[in-house]
Amino acid sequence: MPTTLSIKNAPDEIVARLKKRAALNHRSLQGELMAIIEAAASKPAFDADREYLTPKQLLARVRSLGISSPSTSVDIIRADRDRDQ
Repeated sequence: MPTTLSIKNAPDEIVARLKKRAALNHRSLQGELMAIIEAAASKPAFDADREYLTPKQLLARVRSLGISSPSTSVDIIRADRDRDQ
C-alpha cells in the first residue's frame, strides 16, 4: 500500500529549483520528487573510495575486515576517521 510522505518547511528557493527541474523533465513536482526518491533509494552502498558496491560485494568487504567484536569495529571506524582528516 502506498505511503504519503511530507516535507515540512522546505525553503522557497529549493522548491523553486525543484519546480524548474520538474518542468524541464516534463513532470509534475510530485512526479519529479518521486523520481528523485526512487533514484536515491535504488543506489547501492558505497565503499570508502566512493565506489558503488553490490550487496554481495559489500558483505565480502565487511567480512574481509575481520571484525570479531564491537570494540574491533570501533577501532576500525576511528582509524578510518583519522585517515580522512
